[in-house]
Amino acid sequence: MLAHVRPALVALAVFTLLTGLLYPLAVTGLAQALFPLQANGSLVQQAGRTVGSALIGQAFDDPGYFWGRPSATSPFPYNAFDAASLSASAGSNYGPLNPALLDRVQARIAALQAADPGNPAPFPVDLVTASASGLDPHISPAAALYQVPRVARARGLPEAQVRQLVEQHTEGRQFGVLGEPRVNVLLLNLALDGLQ
Repeated sequence: MLAHVRPALVALAVFTLLTGLLYPLAVTGLAQALFPLQANGSLVQQAGRTVGSALIGQAFDDPGYFWGRPSATSPFPYNAFDAASLSASAGSNYGPLNPALLDRVQARIAALQAADPGNPAPFPVDLVTASASGLDPHISPAAALYQVPRVARARGLPEAQVRQLVEQHTEGRQFGVLGEPRVNVLLLNLALDGLQ
């Protein structure tokens, strides 16, 4: 019996060392050497402190800021930077025929109308529907441009200047073909703060 157990224990020890220690250390070392920003969470620093991540959406509700895509986890948005209020991400799983989905969309439309009652533009879909994860850091250029009049008015800036800032922060398709053009809300809002 010992002849059968010893090779199994040796294999367990070798593979534990290889896959449980050496491989993770090698991957972590390569990631830190080749992609340090991404390996550390794409954290955004301002004045020496972390203000967020370029990969995780954050809730903005002040009229002077661009608002991101709604989270299905509302009113408890994901917050990885505060251990006391740490919450998970989740989709709503509401199908298109679920009345709760329609109620939420109508509530978001009402909030947009209340924040900018004179805006005649159609509501961009990504401002009234939640993302699957609740963590999307981006909105469509149409969603950002829809918010330009409200943000410009709240900050006392010309709309043309705010619109130009949106255009400067619009990212194209990845490799020219993948995905859609998008605007990172956190980076746009930080640039907006930099104007004043």
